[in-house]
Amino acid sequence: MLVFRNQTSYNRFWDGRNYLTVIITSVRNLTRSFLACSPSHPQTNARTNPSPPSSSGVTTTTKIERADTERTIRILIAILYATKNHLRADWGAEIIPGTSISPNTGTSTLIPEYAELLPKGLTGLDDKGVGLPLQLTFFVEQYIKRCFDRGVFHGPQASQMQVQLNTLTDAYGRMETIRLTSIPVAHLIHQKQVLALFGCVLPFALVDDMFWWAVPIVILVMFTLYGIDGIGSQLEDPFGFERNDIRMDAIVEDIRSEIMVLLDEWRKVGEGGGEMFIRKQPLPMGARQRNGMGVGFED
Repeated sequence: MLVFRNQTSYNRFWDGRNYLTVIITSVRNLTRSFLACSPSHPQTNARTNPSPPSSSGVTTTTKIERADTERTIRILIAILYATKNHLRADWGAEIIPGTSISPNTGTSTLIPEYAELLPKGLTGLDDKGVGLPLQLTFFVEQYIKRCFDRGVFHGPQASQMQVQLNTLTDAYGRMETIRLTSIPVAHLIHQKQVLALFGCVLPFALVDDMFWWAVPIVILVMFTLYGIDGIGSQLEDPFGFERNDIRMDAIVEDIRSEIMVLLDEWRKVGEGGGEMFIRKQPLPMGARQRNGMGVGFED
């Protein structure tokens, strides 16, 4: 029974970590697609419709469209925070209950964790049974549809992005299953009873051969067995704040830093930087033939 309990709890821990990796991978893939495939050359005007490709073949975009892309990237980061808080039963929490000392008043104040990443005026629906991570995926889905309608993403590309979003939602649901489905109470009670019964009977089985040595041996054996039981209890819910839980805070902060760096590079495109997001244009056919190559690119 102890082996079953310990193995089941470890599987929950390992599956929770794997599903978190799935969510992170989906966020990374969507971020890469949104930044790399969205128009990267800004216009100075603020027209709502995208402009046609220029003579160089580069599609420009308005400030509104670039702000829409940046807003969606921030929502992707917010999904990670919302998932973490949701799994920790901080239902709808936009502010983590961490505290700092205000230099002005000397009192503790709440630290906003990801409120600046959320859409302005967002009304949470947690009290109606809709988790914030699921609610945020609708904003991402709508962004994909808007870009498809404007011709920014072609059909297969938008479809692949939806697959990534569906994968993220599926992993979130599986993590929620781990969090909300505990080990059956009947199993836990019977296991405690068996351990207690074994601890009461063991001294009588050892006393004839071990005499007074039976006392420390029984203590050591029971300490080991209850330790194994305690390990199972620690790993059963891997999304908390304890030392043996998944380090979700550090992982989410690392991904946030990573994506914000990519977003900063994407913003530099109009300033002559951000080389990873500057698209290469095909060389004219004559230039390809002069180079002796079938395919060529120029900046």
